[in-house]
Amino acid sequence: MADHEVLVIGAGASGIGAAIRLLQAGITSFVVLEKAAALGGTWRDNTYPGCACDVPSALYSYSFAPNPSWTRAFAGQAEIRAYLESTAARYGVVPHLRFGVEMLRASWSDAEQHWEVSTSEGSLTARALITGTGPWHEPLMPSIPLSFDGPLFHSSRWDHSVELRGKRVAVIGTGASAVQFVPAIQPLVSSLHLYQRTAQWVLPKPDHYVPSAERWLMRRVPAAQRLLRLLEYGGMEALGVGFRHPAVMRQIQRVGAWHLRRSVHDPLLRAALTPSYTLGCKRILMSNDYYPAVAADNVSVHPTGVASMSGSSVVGADGSVTAVDVVVLGTGFKILDLPLATRVFDAAGKSLDDHWQGSPSAYLGTTVSGFPNLFNLLGPSLGTGHTSAFMILEAQLDHTLGALTAMRDRGWSSISVRAGVEAAFNSSVQSALRSTVYETGGCASYYRDANGRNSFNWPWSSRRLRAQVGRFSPADYAIRSGAEVAS
Repeated sequence: MADHEVLVIGAGASGIGAAIRLLQAGITSFVVLEKAAALGGTWRDNTYPGCACDVPSALYSYSFAPNPSWTRAFAGQAEIRAYLESTAARYGVVPHLRFGVEMLRASWSDAEQHWEVSTSEGSLTARALITGTGPWHEPLMPSIPLSFDGPLFHSSRWDHSVELRGKRVAVIGTGASAVQFVPAIQPLVSSLHLYQRTAQWVLPKPDHYVPSAERWLMRRVPAAQRLLRLLEYGGMEALGVGFRHPAVMRQIQRVGAWHLRRSVHDPLLRAALTPSYTLGCKRILMSNDYYPAVAADNVSVHPTGVASMSGSSVVGADGSVTAVDVVVLGTGFKILDLPLATRVFDAAGKSLDDHWQGSPSAYLGTTVSGFPNLFNLLGPSLGTGHTSAFMILEAQLDHTLGALTAMRDRGWSSISVRAGVEAAFNSSVQSALRSTVYETGGCASYYRDANGRNSFNWPWSSRRLRAQVGRFSPADYAIRSGAEVAS
């Protein structure tokens, strides 16, 4: 008999959401393993200056646990982390959390019909495994020599002990994190050297302080917050039309071009900051202060990648050499090169990484053929450029809890998605992606895996995602009953 009915890996938004839904379904025999000393996931790890969400606050929360107290239209890191902590406490999740425990290996036992899991604090077993480690977890370090003499750190591991005031700082990368922390540090440093391999589209951010009167209304009239969430969802979904119809996105792109023109007056700098691809091919960025910061007198934009770092110098791919005191890496995350994939094994000893061969895939982004009772949250082919990760997560949790409650109620020992079902789904995803801006926009992005395949994006509407991913259909799965195993 397994030690636990369910084992959840990770105590970020995914793991906390899974724990809440398990409790709501009456499943209490579970633990959540978290290798860090606190919950929060992405919002625990990323503490860089200016860190905030790029999805409206009312939409960036569990639908069953709205927060009427957001102080900004787009919440900052500290508020989001506090929201996750308070929600975990409110819904009784905390007693199930095991901090400082890292999952080292998980192997499916066909004979025992459970997962055998090795951790940093011993071994345990569970009938089902839910992974909630997410794609924004492991920093992506550049594959160049990093023999730099001064402080060097990744934005997601910000070293707050390093004083930036009056220093010469190099920032490598211009993605979502850099767009937020560059404006925050630019006024402090003596000079900032921004290495931009590819120019990014940056749209205006409709952010603002939420007055206390509005927060009072949200607390007293829950329907008002539901309406705000619905309006924000509708607005983001309207933007989503452009991802599926590149001609529409090129019209929305005009807003980005106007934002750049009004913010950057130097024609040479503006040309360097103008992308050559269609908006939406890469992740859409939003900021009201990035362009003004980059146009400041103490900022130099280097439209090149970085070849190496040596001593106190950064060497650009164009041969330029710049002396700096501090290097900050804004180089993103291992979005599709998931570290957990090397730790989860099927009954034959084949890992997820072996199974995927560089191209992660899963049925409805959630289950993988040959890996029974395994549910991956925020998995492959579910990423959108326009909606909340919480919406995606909740659809997956509907699917996962539908499976787990069916197993409990019908006496099934295991379920495994049929290989043909998984293959057909992934084929339809790849076919639908061909006409989207992700594939036709003319860029190289982290949406593509090591084999050049888009393993990240969902090609349809989020409404369809909620309906399709949220439905558990037993016919899609090979099922083993408890009686069958006993015999």
